[in-house]
Amino acid sequence: MNAAGQDSDPDRRAAAVGDFIRAGDRLGHALGITIEDVRPGYARATMPVTEAVLNAVGICHGGATFALADIAFACACNSHNRTSLAANCTVTFTSAVGPGEVLTAEAQEVTRNGRSGVYDIRVTDGRDRVVALVRGHARQVQGEVVAGLGGHD
Repeated sequence: MNAAGQDSDPDRRAAAVGDFIRAGDRLGHALGITIEDVRPGYARATMPVTEAVLNAVGICHGGATFALADIAFACACNSHNRTSLAANCTVTFTSAVGPGEVLTAEAQEVTRNGRSGVYDIRVTDGRDRVVALVRGHARQVQGEVVAGLGGHD
């Protein structure tokens, strides 16, 4: 902590942002998503493929797969404790998965310049087979994710 009571350690700030999102993301809770790791510019989250997230043909719904990727993206782009929102995302679905699988999304910061950032999110199944690739563009808005924590790194 610095003299202003703000945390100057980027890893601790990122972890605090992860804790904040983990506690407050209602869709993530409903889908059974677990945020496993948040570091500056990086996040990993998992989701079990349950009956509740299957589409009409019995495979994981693309919306559920994207929701997992989006939550990992949110953790990565907010990990610097500057409130950031998705401005644009593209998703490519590469493999179908059925019930019983566990999906993992890893989001990695590609670049962050000013108020804009670009993130790549890779979603894989339990055999490390790529299920979806997402590129997200984030835009910082005013405010901190966790008030009083500081952060601009």
